[in-house]
Amino acid sequence: MSPSDASAPAGPAAPPIRVLLADDQTLVRSAFAMLVDSARDMEVVGQAGTGRQAVELARTARADLVVMDVRMPDLDGIEATRRIAADEDLAGVRILVLTTYDTDEHIVEALRAGASGFLVKDTRPAELLDAIRTVAAGESLLSPGPTARLIARVLRAPSAPAPGVPGPGALAALSERERQVLTLVARGLNNAEAAGALGLSPLTTKTHVSRIMGKLGARDRAQLVITAYESGLVTPSGSSPQPSSGA
Repeated sequence: MSPSDASAPAGPAAPPIRVLLADDQTLVRSAFAMLVDSARDMEVVGQAGTGRQAVELARTARADLVVMDVRMPDLDGIEATRRIAADEDLAGVRILVLTTYDTDEHIVEALRAGASGFLVKDTRPAELLDAIRTVAAGESLLSPGPTARLIARVLRAPSAPAPGVPGPGALAALSERERQVLTLVARGLNNAEAAGALGLSPLTTKTHVSRIMGKLGARDRAQLVITAYESGLVTPSGSSPQPSSGA
């Protein structure tokens, strides 16, 4: 990974994003640390080689975000994510899970456990930094490659929603337009892409997403995605919602 890709977006100075790196491979952690520290708007505040260390450091290093590998000794990344997400004192800590194409079965578990998104490990340096910024800002991020397999995995192995994830019955509170927006969000579209598909402005779509999160009591878009899949609103063969004249 090249630090040349690590320039931060222009704008007013703000406190750097405090990043905790959790990966059992020392060389991988070191490479990530060099990349993150080369960005002007973020800094590494800790490195963990096991899931248990990640949980402990999340409590002591005051990290804003944890970049969490799935496969780690002592305590895997999914259980570490679950413990961090369940700790009220760590309510503001976001978790970005790193996975590989051959571990897609862990993606759903990670999102249910409280991760705000995932990326594959071979992502480009600039994409990783952008992902950190996105998740730290309170958004969620789903790497587009495994999204179809994510949907299939949920439908093959449904389970009870994790604590904090809105249940399927909560969808009754949504309007038809909000269901359309939620469907597109669950398929991995961002606000601009969903707006284009429905003939709306990006601002209107953003407002719809905010209202959906409020109605469902969802912490972030990742929880919206899980709810949409588990409720059956999104299926691998289902068609995308058709725009209507309603708002």
